[in-house]
Amino acid sequence: MRRPTPRRLSAYVRKRLALTPYLEVPGDGRVRPQIPAAVLLWALLVGHVLREWTFHGLEALVRSPARRALRVGRSFGDDALAYFTERLDPGPTRTALAATVRRAKRNKAFGKTGWMGLAIDGTGAGHCHAEGCALCHPLRDAQGQVVGALHHFELISVVGAGLALPFDVEPYGPGDCEYVAGQRLLQRAIARVGRRFADYVVVDGEFATAPFLHVAADLGVRVVARLKGNLPELFAAAQARFAAQPPTLILEERGERVELWDADDFDPWAALRWATVRVLRYRQHKPNGAIIEAYWLTDLASQRVSSRLLYRFAKSRWEIENEGFNDGKTRHGMEHISHHHANSVLVGWLLTIFALTIERLYRLRYLHRGAHRPATAIEFVRMLRLSLCPPRPPDTS
Repeated sequence: MRRPTPRRLSAYVRKRLALTPYLEVPGDGRVRPQIPAAVLLWALLVGHVLREWTFHGLEALVRSPARRALRVGRSFGDDALAYFTERLDPGPTRTALAATVRRAKRNKAFGKTGWMGLAIDGTGAGHCHAEGCALCHPLRDAQGQVVGALHHFELISVVGAGLALPFDVEPYGPGDCEYVAGQRLLQRAIARVGRRFADYVVVDGEFATAPFLHVAADLGVRVVARLKGNLPELFAAAQARFAAQPPTLILEERGERVELWDADDFDPWAALRWATVRVLRYRQHKPNGAIIEAYWLTDLASQRVSSRLLYRFAKSRWEIENEGFNDGKTRHGMEHISHHHANSVLVGWLLTIFALTIERLYRLRYLHRGAHRPATAIEFVRMLRLSLCPPRPPDTS
């Protein structure tokens, strides 16, 4: 394996992922730019890959001897990044992200899996002490006093295909809600990647509402949604029926015993226009004796998707938690607000997930050609950081 460097990563992004047009024309809205948009955009992307997401940290990097190795054409300050992200149109970035995951599918980056899913989920990020932008949600204490603010957004990611690739976010401000923002996100994502890109979308129980399920049906996407107490009649009917029946299927996966109950003839609730509802219950027995139980509803036909496969679709939702939010927040600065401006916050989230997607495609697919073990995420970052050190001149004394 050739050791990764920012120079080789840049060549991969421009040639293999065909992102040169986007890097050169990313939707810059500055009136009289003094620093080319391509310089600032690449600095932000490679900074997130290197886990250097603060504007001050990037300023220090590009004003150090490492700038040449980073493939950044000139130095700049943190105020230039703030001004740039305030005025960068998020549309071209979203389009480039969607084109990247489409290209990954076309190049068989997802392996031999016959099924591909999308996961949508929401989270909060960017806690601050006072409201500062249109995306701030006020945080209140037990007495109802405002004690700070938080930002919320929905994330969509490819899941269930061996490689989790996030590719769009949708923020929502005060007065908006999670499942409405999720509808907007799903509509825009399907419009960009195409109706036949994914076989299903997996969501948590907050999205198990008739409006969201109808939007997905109109888009031609099947839904796998968590069934909880927010649908009391269907939940109670599934609990009563499955409690009186033996499991439909028992399987062993990774040393765990999993019991499955599956039925596709439950009555829909009044607002839902499905003919019937299929419900899956699983009971997962952990090696330490813990038992995890969950119910899921879907419009996937049992003749097309088996109980075992539906169980895997449901479990793929954890990929957006572990490889989306967890990686983004703990390793790539998704919690950090570099510049408290609504558009700057949104652009920061989009570039964070873009860096995640680029890093995974480069590390796990491009560099992993052959029989060698793929580098872990931290090994990859360390190799990139070590490559920034300029070579010492030979000692001729």
